[in-house]
Amino acid sequence: METTIALSLDLKGLSCPIPIIRTAKAMKGMEPGQLVEVLATDPGSAPDFRAWSRTTRNPLVESGEEGGVYRFVLRKKEA
Repeated sequence: METTIALSLDLKGLSCPIPIIRTAKAMKGMEPGQLVEVLATDPGSAPDFRAWSRTTRNPLVESGEEGGVYRFVLRKKEA
């Protein structure tokens, strides 16, 4: 499995549902197994990305928060 971030999205300052929408759109152009890193400042993004990951089956590989910035790493699901 690839462990290198293929794409990083800086979505700080955007409110729900824009971070999810932009992430979903970006992932459409990615290859299965590639990783996308998302940076967001909306506190609602944490539960949103967990739910979106479960619903779409794109695994949430990593998540965390530091200084009000939430970081998510998602793996595009296998075809």
